[in-house]
Amino acid sequence: MIFKTRSQHDALQQAGCKRIIVDRVSGIVAERPGLRQIKDLVRAGDTLVVWRLDRLGRSIKDLIEWVHWLEQEGAGLKSVQEAIDTTSIGGKLTFHIFAALAGFERQLILERTHAGLQAARARGRLGGRPKALTASKQQRAVALYQEKRLAVQEICKMMGISKPTLYAYVRQAQSSS
Repeated sequence: MIFKTRSQHDALQQAGCKRIIVDRVSGIVAERPGLRQIKDLVRAGDTLVVWRLDRLGRSIKDLIEWVHWLEQEGAGLKSVQEAIDTTSIGGKLTFHIFAALAGFERQLILERTHAGLQAARARGRLGGRPKALTASKQQRAVALYQEKRLAVQEICKMMGISKPTLYAYVRQAQSSS
């Protein structure tokens, strides 16, 4: 029922969709008119057909929530490209295996990131973005701020930094004095 291009529309027609909803808003956006319309239209016994799962939601969490909502409504989900059909027990199993694998992959990435940061700290490296200004330029920016002769915007433009960066330097200088 949800598609973006003509080929997607054709694939949905071949899949036997009786009603096709066009949603021109990006799949990244969670609140889309087409998705709201689907929630109004879906009834028990229906199957929501999508060209690809990413047309329905961008995250596994979104997709799981949709499948759960559809199950509560007595409806199923079918994805043409991924050949998943939650109206069958095998399709439900496949969907939940994909969801579990995606969650596992997210957890592995998180663990690797933490391990890498710990290893870098053990070698004396600090994470985070490099400072926008050298220590002497930071001192000069703070001095200009404290002199109150220039507007904050002028200091930022002169030093090539943002207001939050300037204020962070000012706070840092105040806490070390």
